[in-house]
Amino acid sequence: MKNIRLDVEYDGTDYCGWQRQSEVIPTVQGELERVLSRILQESIALTAAGRTDSGVHARMQVVNFLTCSAMELSRMAHACNALLPSVIRVSNPQVAAPDFHTRFSAREREYRYFLLERPSALRYRFTGCSNGVLDLAAMQRAADFLPGVHDFRVFSREPSGKDDLLCRITECEWLRENGTLVFRIRANRFLRSMVRYLVGAMIAVGRGVVSPEEFGAVLESGVPHRVPQVPAAPNGLFLWDVTY
Repeated sequence: MKNIRLDVEYDGTDYCGWQRQSEVIPTVQGELERVLSRILQESIALTAAGRTDSGVHARMQVVNFLTCSAMELSRMAHACNALLPSVIRVSNPQVAAPDFHTRFSAREREYRYFLLERPSALRYRFTGCSNGVLDLAAMQRAADFLPGVHDFRVFSREPSGKDDLLCRITECEWLRENGTLVFRIRANRFLRSMVRYLVGAMIAVGRGVVSPEEFGAVLESGVPHRVPQVPAAPNGLFLWDVTY
């Protein structure tokens, strides 16, 4: 039995997220497991570094699975890409240590959110839109409250009764690149929809609806106050990197 690691890139627009649901609901995990099971002639169950939401993309998702197959890894990856839809690609296949687990072995994950201030038909699949000019300096002042360990209960869709909602943010910043606003954030873990809720709140800061200090107060207290609890659109979000 071998433990195989794969890097996966996908456009999540037409999928109901990463996680397998039912055979009639298209998910990235379901698509990839179907193809791998066909190629390797055995039932394959994937574990992933992160469970992206419906419509969210991945520049680098990392998966692992157990297999008894003796198929050469490069051949397996080639066959997989030949059968997968063009919006899902696998690369860098390798035999991992027996105890390697893409989720629990990961030290950090990085997400990036791409945001336009005006709608674009050509870039719609991969960018959110604020439909108005934003104050990037104010959004960065809000982001400056994020590094460190915080309870992100108010910025997630995790069940209210869940206990462990602490995340350690190591880096985050807003950038302007070629007319696009980019939010980059790295952490040891992320809660469900957490980045989208953070971006949605910081868009409100950029519009002047909420001050950076009010954003910081919500983060500290865990009480929403005046900060809108509206997640940014999923199409601008990418799982960008996973560090082991």
